[in-house]
Amino acid sequence: ITTGRCFLHYYIENILALQGSSDMAPGQHLPLIIMTSDDTHTRTQDLLSRNSYFGASPSQVTLLKQEQVPAVANAEGHLATAVGDPFALLTKPHGHGDVHTLLYSSGVAKRLESEGYRFIYFFQDTNVLSFKPLPATLGLSAKHSYDVNTMTVPRREGDACGAILRFLRPDGSCLVNNVEYHEVTSLLRARSLKDHDDATGYSPFPGNTNQMLFRLESYNKCLEKSHGAVPEFVNPKYADASKASFTAPTRLECMMQDLPKLMTGLDAKVRHTWMERWVCYSPVKSSLAGGSQLSAQGLPPMTASSGETDLYHANRELLRLAGMSVTDAAFQTFSGIPVATGPRVVFSPSFAVGVGDVLHKVRGGSMSARSTLIVTGPDVYIENLELDGTLIVRAVPGANVRLVGVSVRNRG
Repeated sequence: ITTGRCFLHYYIENILALQGSSDMAPGQHLPLIIMTSDDTHTRTQDLLSRNSYFGASPSQVTLLKQEQVPAVANAEGHLATAVGDPFALLTKPHGHGDVHTLLYSSGVAKRLESEGYRFIYFFQDTNVLSFKPLPATLGLSAKHSYDVNTMTVPRREGDACGAILRFLRPDGSCLVNNVEYHEVTSLLRARSLKDHDDATGYSPFPGNTNQMLFRLESYNKCLEKSHGAVPEFVNPKYADASKASFTAPTRLECMMQDLPKLMTGLDAKVRHTWMERWVCYSPVKSSLAGGSQLSAQGLPPMTASSGETDLYHANRELLRLAGMSVTDAAFQTFSGIPVATGPRVVFSPSFAVGVGDVLHKVRGGSMSARSTLIVTGPDVYIENLELDGTLIVRAVPGANVRLVGVSVRNRG
């Protein structure tokens, strides 16, 4: 809201910033692959075209459209028909696991490996923090030769995110994989395992962010073996406890994060990297009513308001790590969801993508609760800034800006 960026604009800015700081061959770009559906394909194309791909080259952006599958109307398995046409089947997207099938059938994954790319990063489309942990996670994956590295966060019992568990097979082998949040409780209870640690207040099983880094060589081996077809499931939303009817037609689904299940026999190193939630995970996936219920339970609401303010919070925390004294605004409650509305701190990805960028470019200073700070440009350095109001720094490429001992006080 502060800068007017949409999610896609912000993601492409992050990709361009990483591209600019990488040791890449002249003319080489970091590719962005977006999976769309019948509902989103044309509108995504239009958004990109109207905004000149937000500064990216059109050739580095690939849209892969997934097909739809028939929906089921009830527990008896009757096919659902389209609204207003009893002779047409109602269809729905098959789930985000289709991304693997599309990357295989299109040849995109194989082409990326042949062009020298070593890793492929999967993230979902409403987590504005998804690029902040990427440099560190990529470094760990490269250093330790991980084939799969899932970014995880502290998770509380009842949290609306999956859990990463390690399963031991009778033959002594193991599987590290996500278990969806609606299945975790029953699975753990059946094995007399607790989903809560009294000492920490958190679950002993870390939360899945659906941000996954795959080594392309082993990823393509898995695709060759499986064609990217991950296990399917049905997750109906029942109208009541009798489970006799659905609130809406359901369908077969598949999940992106289930691909490690197919890597058996490939001797793959499947790991996860644990990070604090504030730096990497605040998806927007709850309605106001759903977010209010989660908040009442002491869980992250995952609404548009929390996604917005969590970005400001993450940047404030990075400033604190850099030695700045930052005063948070008091929490305000909107539609049952408490959020801290300030100070608003926005770092353009050209200024900072990961944690290290901020620690390198900011030192000391102070900021009041009513302040707004917006910084754009790769070569901006801030030392002992005193801010009580609004400061917007925009540095064009090639400009070196140093703010040392500056005091800014205005009406904001």
